[in-house]
Amino acid sequence: MNNNKLQGHCAIIMANVIFGLGVPVTKMLLDNWMTPMGYMAARSLGAAVIFWFIACFLPKEKVNRHDLMTILLCGLLGFVVSQTLTAWALDYTTPVYYSLIAALTPIAVMLMAALFIKEHITSYGILGVVLGIGGAMLMLLTSWQGGGNGQNDLLGIVLTLMSLLTWAIYLIATRKVSQKYSPVTQMKWIFLVSTVVTVPWAMITEPIQPLFSQAWGWSGIAEMFFIIVFATVLGYFMIPYAMKHLQATTVSIYTNLQPVVASIIAIVIGQDILTWDKPVAAIMVLVGAWLVSK
Repeated sequence: MNNNKLQGHCAIIMANVIFGLGVPVTKMLLDNWMTPMGYMAARSLGAAVIFWFIACFLPKEKVNRHDLMTILLCGLLGFVVSQTLTAWALDYTTPVYYSLIAALTPIAVMLMAALFIKEHITSYGILGVVLGIGGAMLMLLTSWQGGGNGQNDLLGIVLTLMSLLTWAIYLIATRKVSQKYSPVTQMKWIFLVSTVVTVPWAMITEPIQPLFSQAWGWSGIAEMFFIIVFATVLGYFMIPYAMKHLQATTVSIYTNLQPVVASIIAIVIGQDILTWDKPVAAIMVLVGAWLVSK
């Protein structure tokens, strides 16, 4: 493995550990301090300010019009749509269910690649899809029968599936621009357009946020700081950096780290409890994702 690929693997591992930690932190924010759209607006604005500030100290990189449109549209899809669906999902279901469904990302990427760029699906891939979907169906069935711990696990799981499909399309669609431009250049435009969309939407629909009122608390500030600086700026910086050196499917495979990290933290801090369906579904989903990688 050459040095560039090693750096790519290290970057995407770090990103997914951070994203895994971000799941229970986001759940805490949504339970106590923020609405989903308020959360998205604060996250977009904070990340946009940081990336544009960093860009002031770097060489200016010219982006041609076609690539800029790709970055902006994919930013709306991969951040605004995908992460808004994530915020709504975590408002309804638990971090463990969310992160287990998110582990289906490699399968979603393989299916989207087959659909949009005609990649061949191997027999390993077909078996992986069957196992992964089986794990997801087990979680859906358990939540439908009232076995989950969220306020509406079934809706939360459906929203999570929609989120990972949009994220899979984002990974495929940004592969070429990720190889042409620096991560800071891509992220400053992605979070600028995200801010333009989410901030007015949040101000109109959900103007009152406990975190920004007299009810604010240092715990909420610390949680929001982690989400903006680590789970958004650092995490999203690492993704295009990794995609300069790795295939989109390889990048998506590391998503499997997220349910491990998120589930352990969520159970330890009492956001969820360990029930029989979760380890069974986890084995089915993770083995399915591994088969897809083969």
